[in-house]
Amino acid sequence: MRLRPFAALSAAAVSVVLLAGCSGLGGGNTSASPSATDAAAVDLCDAQAPAGAASDAVTVSGDAGTAPTVAFTSPLDVSELQATVVSEGSGTPITAGDFVSYAMTAYDADSGEEIGQIGYEPGQLMPTQISADSPLGQVLGCGAPGERVVAAFPASESSAAQVYVVDLLSIVPSAAWGEEQAPVEGMPTVALADNGAPTITLPGGDAPTETQVAVLKKGDGYTVQTGDQVLVQYTGVRWSNGETFDSTWDKGGVPTSFSTTGVVTGFQKALEGQTVGSQVLVVMPPAEGYGEGEINSTDLKGETLVFVVDILGAQQATPTSTE
Repeated sequence: MRLRPFAALSAAAVSVVLLAGCSGLGGGNTSASPSATDAAAVDLCDAQAPAGAASDAVTVSGDAGTAPTVAFTSPLDVSELQATVVSEGSGTPITAGDFVSYAMTAYDADSGEEIGQIGYEPGQLMPTQISADSPLGQVLGCGAPGERVVAAFPASESSAAQVYVVDLLSIVPSAAWGEEQAPVEGMPTVALADNGAPTITLPGGDAPTETQVAVLKKGDGYTVQTGDQVLVQYTGVRWSNGETFDSTWDKGGVPTSFSTTGVVTGFQKALEGQTVGSQVLVVMPPAEGYGEGEINSTDLKGETLVFVVDILGAQQATPTSTE
């Protein structure tokens, strides 16, 4: 199996749009799909790289979730990907298709110098969907939150051999988990299925002429800023007839990602300033949706739109390291 190393980290630019499965700024579903079957769990367990002399030679101290103290004798000879579990996690193990949050610190295997670290502070790394053929899956396997792994990557054509300490922080829920808020009078109402998928009921009457935003669930995570990348679930309906025109829930319930500045103004207003874990209701007139014009059966131009958005993760437009 051909392995792709983690993107190189540096103190100046620690932005690591990592691994397979991350979508571009324009959004779109990730390539993998959620799965919680026993077979998926077994596949992910089997995918974890074995420990080896290089990964076993790295001494790590400190608790998972905080920047580690690392020591090893350099240069370190790394002939193939190796993964040594330093500490096991607890609770539900990850399965293929899960989105996970994680943190990591990278070292040059030849010099022993730290290259950079990221993910220990909120908003530094986007949650990533894990699979058996991704580098993250091959490092973490089917571990549980709190797992810490030393991974040694051999040199490639584009980078020298590297050592990573990777912490599995959490499994990201597929729906907003924040505290429920009181509904706003006059706005659409929202009922949730067991899996979190929303059904939107319109209040009737004339559509609002200005964008309205209400928080249905208040999360406790990082606050989304202008230009950040976000991981969301959403459902959108037309005010004119209440029909759903787009929904991640109708596409398998797989979250999607995009920049807050890569969507229409009304959607951007629903994201920026909100906290990860929140569910947001937004009603936007055509001027802050897809523009004014005649309504037809296939175009959103001229439509007042209603979205329910679950904000599951975010990454700063310019991630910063913690060194």
